[in-house]
Amino acid sequence: MASTLNYAKAGVNREAADRFVERIATLSRGTLDSRVKSSIGGYASLYEMDKSRWIAASTDGVGTKLKLAFRLKQHGTVGIDLVAMSVNDLLCVGAEPQFFLDYFATGKLDEGVAEQVLKGIVEGCRQAGCALVGGETAEMPDFYTAGEYDLAGFAVGMVRKTRVLPRAEVKPGDVLIGIRSSGVHSNGFSLLRKMLPEGASGDEIARELLTPTRIYVRSLGPMLRRRVLKGLAHITGSGFLNVPRISERVNYEIRLPEHSELPGIYDWVRSASGLGFDELAATFNMGIGMVAVVAPKNATAVLAALKKAGETAWVIGETVRKKSGVPAEVRVTDGADSATLHYV
Repeated sequence: MASTLNYAKAGVNREAADRFVERIATLSRGTLDSRVKSSIGGYASLYEMDKSRWIAASTDGVGTKLKLAFRLKQHGTVGIDLVAMSVNDLLCVGAEPQFFLDYFATGKLDEGVAEQVLKGIVEGCRQAGCALVGGETAEMPDFYTAGEYDLAGFAVGMVRKTRVLPRAEVKPGDVLIGIRSSGVHSNGFSLLRKMLPEGASGDEIARELLTPTRIYVRSLGPMLRRRVLKGLAHITGSGFLNVPRISERVNYEIRLPEHSELPGIYDWVRSASGLGFDELAATFNMGIGMVAVVAPKNATAVLAALKKAGETAWVIGETVRKKSGVPAEVRVTDGADSATLHYV
């Protein structure tokens, strides 16, 4: 059964989702004014506050990773995921988070569960160095299955106009630095949940899958201020297809580190899914939570700074020249396996 499973069969239609985002962008166009510098489709929206500063805003949820929290009755870490998914996106436009709001919706409020979730959100905000300034708790009888809830988060940050990412000077020959993820983070769970065995062995894997998304604000924030990064890609849904969001003017060559250096959960993902490497690379982070583009002269210093900040990071590749008029490509190599992903 595993060998025939893929993301579409798990119930996720990525192509339809992409079309819908394009439709939203079209419909929203009439609401935009000259102070909107970046809107739908980017990692975060940018709005000019004054001549030197822009506001950045991002929103996201935790997705069906919540189903594992329900299965195990462990709700203490999904709040960290909630914060992480939005604040890591803010970093990709050069912004550092200032404050966060949450939305918690359930059929019947269980105060003990809600408090566990809130403690995770508070911990995520602490890791991100931002304030939890408010939110909404919605109790909607008959709307949710008993014992379940949904979460949404909203992060707002600030960036000086001169520090906005990505920078225009991304070019062939730049260095790609990969920063290790804590695991699968918060994407691909519609597929992952279908791979879990029943019983205790499934619960053990589910606990590992619940490992919260790593928050990169404290390690990357100082580099944003020093302007040593040309671009950042948060590797979330669609896997390494996120990398060309930095720039479509180049192609990307990525070589993954040895499996022993990456989160062990991916050994299970590879074997249990039966997916081809192209599907894996276009779905999961494969152990790389963030990709940075830097000039070759800055690569050694950036690696050293990341390691001093507690991150595990490697040079994982480079940008390469691209033919004009064709989509950008990401070639991902993992030992003997390789995939070429087309960004369209």
